[in-house]
Amino acid sequence: MMKRIYLCLTLLLAFSCNEVKEVKEEAVTEVQEAIDPSYNPEAKLKELGIELNTPSAPVANYVNAVRTGNLIFLAGKGPKKADGEYISGKVGTDLTIEQGYEAARITGINQLSVLKAELGNLNKVKRIVKVKGMVNAASDFTDQPKVINGYSDLMVAVFGDKGKHARAAVGMGSLPSNIAVEIEMIVEVQD
Repeated sequence: MMKRIYLCLTLLLAFSCNEVKEVKEEAVTEVQEAIDPSYNPEAKLKELGIELNTPSAPVANYVNAVRTGNLIFLAGKGPKKADGEYISGKVGTDLTIEQGYEAARITGINQLSVLKAELGNLNKVKRIVKVKGMVNAASDFTDQPKVINGYSDLMVAVFGDKGKHARAAVGMGSLPSNIAVEIEMIVEVQD
């Protein structure tokens, strides 16, 4: 009788292990099918000739990024150039739309630097979720979306379809230190 019980338990265990193995193999296959082999933001940055820098320290009592679950909230950053100077002035008075666009693009590079410092590798980005772009603009300036496109276009160039995001592009009467733009972002990441 004990031999039969032992044999039944052995067969039951073997059958269970095979089922677990099959489920695991199916899950691995699904993940492999979901991975886009052309998705490599790190390689895309190199292809675009973009070098990320060490993120600048916050200028007040806040942090550059906060992660909660699989979301990272990036604090507002501005257009700090490689030489340490900011692009400043009001778009529509001191700066053209094209100069504002470039300021937004530089801000995007600065945000990618923060994101990489937080994640270690930009390939962990699942999606750029939301961008809030603030433009230091003349009171009659109404082309804020054209300015913030500098940021959005960069996110799509680096992340492809995963870089497409919800967005706000608004005008401000002023921004800290008279910077041309300030942009914040929410990003979904893999564990």
